[in-house]
Amino acid sequence: MELRELRAFVVVVEEGGLSAAARRLHISQPALSQTIGGLERRIGVKLLVRGSMGVRTTDAGATLLREARAVLARHDQAVRAMAAYTGDGGGVLRIGIPLELPPGLLDSALAELAGSRPGTKVQARHLSTAEQLAALQADEIDVGLLRERPPGEGLDATLVVRENLGVLLAAEQAAELAGPSGSIALDALAGLEWVGFPRSGSPAWYDELTAILRSHGLDLGPAAPEGQILIPDVKLAAVGAGRAFALAPPDWQSLPDHVTWSPLAGHPLVRRTWAVWPAASRRRDLGRFVAALDRTATG
Repeated sequence: MELRELRAFVVVVEEGGLSAAARRLHISQPALSQTIGGLERRIGVKLLVRGSMGVRTTDAGATLLREARAVLARHDQAVRAMAAYTGDGGGVLRIGIPLELPPGLLDSALAELAGSRPGTKVQARHLSTAEQLAALQADEIDVGLLRERPPGEGLDATLVVRENLGVLLAAEQAAELAGPSGSIALDALAGLEWVGFPRSGSPAWYDELTAILRSHGLDLGPAAPEGQILIPDVKLAAVGAGRAFALAPPDWQSLPDHVTWSPLAGHPLVRRTWAVWPAASRRRDLGRFVAALDRTATG
């Protein structure tokens, strides 16, 4: 197995589909499909199952995912160690990011980092909060953007984003439920299915969110399958059918005409994102990045 094959496989799993992974890797989807197919033939087992909800790993794929992340992390660690001998002080800053962030937040921080520490290379990985926490503890990433602040003294954290979540609905349905101000009361969503995410991805945030939804009389139905990645296309397809709602921040992304975003009356749902890093770290580029995130959030 080659590193490029392992990295491609990890990205496909993290993105939840071939098209999103191809965009992130800056290659064509057919080329990526061939890479994954070649990897499966080389190993002799099926790694991914493709379906309408995206892709999910088989048991063999889940095992390879753990091993591939460990191999890639060890490779990246070797690259960072050798960077000390290049003479320019450069290194690799590994960042974990969730699937959704406010537009411009990461771009501004990365631009400031590039200006102040041009020798630092950045590697970004899409990971859930739970995956980022595990990666921080295993020294597989240097800083993560988590939906909950982890307890304990081994990690430092600073709040970088507070987002008032609104609701995605079919456009006709939103028009019926909206009040005079255009906002929608949370309890008006009773009877609709919530297009949610698995609890394992961010347990504390999931528990906080679902407690508020249930306190407003919403029946959340069956929990999302563990391991499922809630990609935007899945949200839009479920909402557009008119029997479900999804939660999203303002300016979530470009929406089709038949789906609309509306604020929730009273802003009952606030999603927080924390920058989290090892408390023992003394990396100056990491400090610059976190400071830039903080300035972007408060500016």
